[in-house]
Amino acid sequence: MTCFLDELCMKRRNRPLRAVQPARTGVVVSSAPVSPSSSLRLLFVDLNNFASFPTLAIGLLVAALRGRGHKVDVLCPLAHDVPATERERRETLIDHTKRRIHLSDWKPFLGMRDILRRLETLRVERAHPVVLREIRKALSDPPDAILISAYLQHFNSVAAIAGLAQAQAQGVPVILGGPMFNLPEVADNWRKIAGVSAVVGAEVDRDLPDLVEALCRNTDALAFPGVVLPDGSRSVAARPLRNLDQTPVPDFTDFPWDRYPGRIVPMMTGRGCQWDKCLFCSDVISVSGRTFRTRSVESVLMEMQEQARRHETTNFLFVDLKLNSWPDMIRGIAKGIGRRVQGAEWIGTVHVDQRADNGLSRADLEAAAEGGMRRISFGLESGSQRLLDAMQKGSSVTRNSAFIRDAHAAGLSIRCTMFKGFPGETAADMEATARFLEEHALWLDRVRFNAFTVHTGTPIWTAITEKAEAGGGLSVTRLDPRRARVDTRTTEAHTPAYRRAKARVLDLVYQINRRPLRDTARQFDGLM
Repeated sequence: MTCFLDELCMKRRNRPLRAVQPARTGVVVSSAPVSPSSSLRLLFVDLNNFASFPTLAIGLLVAALRGRGHKVDVLCPLAHDVPATERERRETLIDHTKRRIHLSDWKPFLGMRDILRRLETLRVERAHPVVLREIRKALSDPPDAILISAYLQHFNSVAAIAGLAQAQAQGVPVILGGPMFNLPEVADNWRKIAGVSAVVGAEVDRDLPDLVEALCRNTDALAFPGVVLPDGSRSVAARPLRNLDQTPVPDFTDFPWDRYPGRIVPMMTGRGCQWDKCLFCSDVISVSGRTFRTRSVESVLMEMQEQARRHETTNFLFVDLKLNSWPDMIRGIAKGIGRRVQGAEWIGTVHVDQRADNGLSRADLEAAAEGGMRRISFGLESGSQRLLDAMQKGSSVTRNSAFIRDAHAAGLSIRCTMFKGFPGETAADMEATARFLEEHALWLDRVRFNAFTVHTGTPIWTAITEKAEAGGGLSVTRLDPRRARVDTRTTEAHTPAYRRAKARVLDLVYQINRRPLRDTARQFDGLM
């Protein structure tokens, strides 16, 4: 790893931590509705098609719109038999083979590997004909506005929907939002889609009704932060949303609950990450990931109680970047949920950092399991301490090991994420990862192992662009601002020693992932 990248790490390590205070206690079920004469009829298109649970952002925004008195129809692809995205489940030899091909670094095969990757991207990113059919039906009686929630793989779908709106319902605003549209280069690509009226890169949990009304009534949409218009004009960048306890309880009534294998309610206790220093992380530069903010424990518990009542369930999925950013949150849920939702079970993601109190002691994990936690996920990334330090991950191999053993002993199902190809990674680093997995395979239930991806706007991308040698043998093959990513190749990955070590890692990942989950976490298989 070069001196330049080490210098960048040091600067970020020495950055002062921001003080964090819980938001005020309370929960907002709805805001005061406007008079019926001013209500709008809106179509909300959810392109984030999950197999096991509703989309949290949609629930929040629909609740805000209905709280203002607007009529909202939600188009969920799963409700119309569109195959949904499935996260990792118990694997077969076919899954193992696909991973080996996808992560191949054998030089003679790289051309074929890249072709296969591009074909898979085309398959995943195509506009689904059933979704377009349902859009055409909805446009036979045009709504006052169409709102689209999209990830960056949905460009073709957004373009097709906006085109239909132009052809069938000229003058109907098409408003696009998603987690990465706060990045200027991304918004600038997407605002050029014909038919899109505005691209929104902001947390609009409370402002969306006013923004929609402004666009429908041709008043100044640029009065709202984080808005980019088709001509490239833009408002000021949106600040992170504060007072999270004042956001409404998400409205999931439009989702096809009968089609989910279980009734699992997505939740979020806070936004952003207390650590906020990993050089590779794109989550903390997203709309809701910038700076850490938390809700109060009481607000979270009240929402769990309300959602359990609405949807007759006791299962919850916390989608926080890190559930232990404020350690008292995970403790508070474990301690208090039993009084609100009898038999509640829940899962979440944590960061095994090196704070003296990170909420993940053996006693904390035992208390969490006693309080209904069934599965815990964390970013292991690598078994090499040298590489973890280079990433500025803020974790240690020793503490990761202790966490895995303690969490397993407490009765929790454990999932971790890892990747190969971080700049400067060597065969010795990959060997260290293989040894770590061999030593801990019996205690891990799932491992998600991917190729390292550089995202624009992250510290590692800034380092690479400002100082070429900071890439540590990483060569940029393609810049893709539409997807906020950079395609890269590494030189070290082509060495026989590296490829042998990686093959050991992939075999271990398959051995782990082919096993069934612990019985207590079976209802959460495929999640986190």
